[in-house]
Amino acid sequence: MAAQQVDRVVMITGGSRGIGAATARLAAAQGYAVCVNYTRDATAAGRIAGAIVADGGRAIAVKADVADEAEVVALFATCDRELGRISALLNNAGVVAPAARVDQMDAERILRILHINVLGAFLAAREAVRRMSTRHGGAGGVIVNISSAAARLGAPAEYVDYAASKGAIDTMTVGLAREVAAEGIRVVGIRPGLIDTDIHASHGAVGRVERLAPAVPVGRAGSAEEVARAAIWLMGDEASYVTGTTLDVAGGR
Repeated sequence: MAAQQVDRVVMITGGSRGIGAATARLAAAQGYAVCVNYTRDATAAGRIAGAIVADGGRAIAVKADVADEAEVVALFATCDRELGRISALLNNAGVVAPAARVDQMDAERILRILHINVLGAFLAAREAVRRMSTRHGGAGGVIVNISSAAARLGAPAEYVDYAASKGAIDTMTVGLAREVAAEGIRVVGIRPGLIDTDIHASHGAVGRVERLAPAVPVGRAGSAEEVARAAIWLMGDEASYVTGTTLDVAGGR
């Protein structure tokens, strides 16, 4: 492993699978210590953290529901204690529900989407700012918010609630970036398009990737690692003048 600037610490919410797991692996290869957050799958999160440690890096897996304020506070406190103060946050935790029209959705479904995808991102960003901001004695840092191309496309007859939650993330990225730019923090976003992970299949949309891939201008779905590479670039010094913007990683869709 190429150990570079081992004092860098990244928190990855929803880090046990998909884009989060891919980013954890790439970040560790770049010398970051990695806090892998998960909600349910302790085995998968432990596997990611364990592989990083086995390769000579530093990593921990920490359970926390990002929609629970007390658990988010405890998550960051654990990271402080075991790895040190974070210099990067990947706001990645998110959920989607089975495909449905808006006139089929109940309040419980919509609130679950908003609590995890929006409230969770705000709580994690708040804790990151409290650690990174020069206003709070920090040394600066980067927050990368995972949005979705659905925020632009609307996801009609499938996931309008999910799309709306990601639209909120896009707005948060702009507003927070401008709020903390003078405090040493960059805030950026990524809008993944059709990505070959299990998030949709796990909610009943088996075959969705294969069905939609031909409609993507590049002719295929993307991979979690392709999104992760964008996240690592945005976290790094090469993107030092990039803030308040969201990068589409969507194959032209």
